[in-house]
Amino acid sequence: MKGVYAAIVTHFDQELQVDHDAVAAQVSRLVAAGVHGIVPNGTVGEGGSLTRDERRAVVETAVAAAGQAPVCAGVSAATAEQASEYARDARSAGAESVMALPPLLYRADRRELVEFFGSVAQAADLPLLIYNNPASSGSDMPPELLAELAREVPSIAAIKETSGDARRIAHLVNLCPDLDILVGGDDWALEGFAAGAAGWVSGVADILPAECVRLWDLCQAGELADARTLYAELLPLCRLDMTPKLVQYFKAGLDEIGVGGGPCRSPRLPLTDEEMAALRQAVAQGSRAQGSVRADR
Repeated sequence: MKGVYAAIVTHFDQELQVDHDAVAAQVSRLVAAGVHGIVPNGTVGEGGSLTRDERRAVVETAVAAAGQAPVCAGVSAATAEQASEYARDARSAGAESVMALPPLLYRADRRELVEFFGSVAQAADLPLLIYNNPASSGSDMPPELLAELAREVPSIAAIKETSGDARRIAHLVNLCPDLDILVGGDDWALEGFAAGAAGWVSGVADILPAECVRLWDLCQAGELADARTLYAELLPLCRLDMTPKLVQYFKAGLDEIGVGGGPCRSPRLPLTDEEMAALRQAVAQGSRAQGSVRADR
């Protein structure tokens, strides 16, 4: 899982049913802009509000629209049985890998985590991306624990690190040289790339995909001065990723640029006037980065 993977939103119509045409259009747009992969049914995709049938259908739509770009499907759930069902569905829908948080609503210990991820990996029969996001799952998996899990569960191929501590990227790169270590929080992407991250699972890429890919390319080429300049323009949007309302922010951002993000399902409510003002300011600043990337081309 190298490069920039877009954690896509799930588009809903005004009756809050999945709008598969909009999902397909979104994936096609992102792939055309150069993103390296697609992640449906994650946090940004409101995976927790989708039924099992909806989750499978979204993966099918994403796979069909992605073409040669790989799809890594979110399968996070409260139990291994639920996550395993989602994982089997993702495989049959054409996903190339699956992504899972630790058990939701329960702080599992090391032994339980081995059993949980082992069960999901066996059900999926695909490479497994472990997703460490304490704010979403309620459990923090430090680098040493993640390395132990990778040794115990051979199907673990990548780790998405979203603790908020950018120092963990370098630690994980050193502890797990055979795994792809991915930046999971948008507002430390530059730091993660400089520390050796193999890629980035990004929500901002939904709004500014070419700019996120350009940031990745600059860092891979060692052009850090230009990378810092671009990153400074992206940061206001990136910082909205690390908030409870990231889904509302990114859908509203898509509305702002004329692509269309649409509504969210309950319990998410529309942004307040103050939050919309912050979003509009961030999109405006990001648009300056968009202009500079186009000029560079």
